[in-house]
Amino acid sequence: MRLLVVEDDKKIASFVSKGLREAGFAVDAAGDGVDGLHLALTEPYDAAVVDIMLPGLDGLSLIERLREKNIKTPVLILSAKRTVDDRVRGLQTGGDDYMTKPFSFSELLARIQALIRRASQTSDPSSLRAGDLAIDLLSRQANRGGQPINLPSREFSLLEYLMRNKGRIISKTSILEHVYDYSFDPQTNVVDVLVCRLRNKVDRDFKPKMIHTVRGMGYVLKEK
Repeated sequence: MRLLVVEDDKKIASFVSKGLREAGFAVDAAGDGVDGLHLALTEPYDAAVVDIMLPGLDGLSLIERLREKNIKTPVLILSAKRTVDDRVRGLQTGGDDYMTKPFSFSELLARIQALIRRASQTSDPSSLRAGDLAIDLLSRQANRGGQPINLPSREFSLLEYLMRNKGRIISKTSILEHVYDYSFDPQTNVVDVLVCRLRNKVDRDFKPKMIHTVRGMGYVLKEK
């Protein structure tokens, strides 16, 4: 899953970005509204965290322009403005959730996860399942046939992305966009290596094989 953080306070931006990366997300960060809008319009994100008081372009204007362009990326507004009127205005502008500073990172993470679940219409609030393969989105644990599978954050993120799109062919470009940040060099075989590592853990000792290569197109996770 790929997130955008638009925050001009460098300490807060670094704190949030670091925590989200440790939670397994790919994170892009922008320090002003103009750069944030550019990224949000040109890159695919599963959710965004946007401050209101930004240089160049304020957060509410950024959200308004996204909605005018029919960009439906879920947005969590993070702001020092605490009144009810501020919250109402933020939500009416097109924000999907609103948190005030100071904040708990664990709550921020839980709210982002909830936004992504609602946007993807995931029926289970805390896990995904395909056949005998299951992942817990809160503990970030995976198991197949009841046997635990140890996955580093990047491999877990790839498996989550494949499971959210089970039965659909996912291109290498899409994997790069959703599992890595925008500054990553795509001129490598990193996706092939990552898929190979994941396949070795998910498929090597189990049947049927679930992660399949579709030559010239990408990868697909199948239950049967």
